[in-house]
Amino acid sequence: MQLERQDFGEAIMITVDEARIDAAIAIQFKDSVREMAGDAPARVILDMTKVEFLDSSGLGAVVAVMKQLGGDRALELAGLTPTVEKVFQLTRMDSVFAIHKDTSAAVSGLAHAS
Repeated sequence: MQLERQDFGEAIMITVDEARIDAAIAIQFKDSVREMAGDAPARVILDMTKVEFLDSSGLGAVVAVMKQLGGDRALELAGLTPTVEKVFQLTRMDSVFAIHKDTSAAVSGLAHAS
């Protein structure tokens, strides 16, 4: 599971460096993101630019991460490919998550932490 964390003043961005989030890696994905976001501030942005395929297990893992963050922290999504975006639309999860067109839109206005 390839993930990369980048810290900003009011948020962290976790970049998923995988083409697929499916049943084969869903549990590992969920555990890895939870570990990376353990000390996160109020916003956790999941950069999914490289994810080309997301099945129901992958969607479940993303939802599980959101629930693990609790009510005081938000999981936001950025850079969904058309195929992945369609999964969120068909399941109406696009009304549950804040979805940004790209990572620039997600972090606009945030100062980069030093």
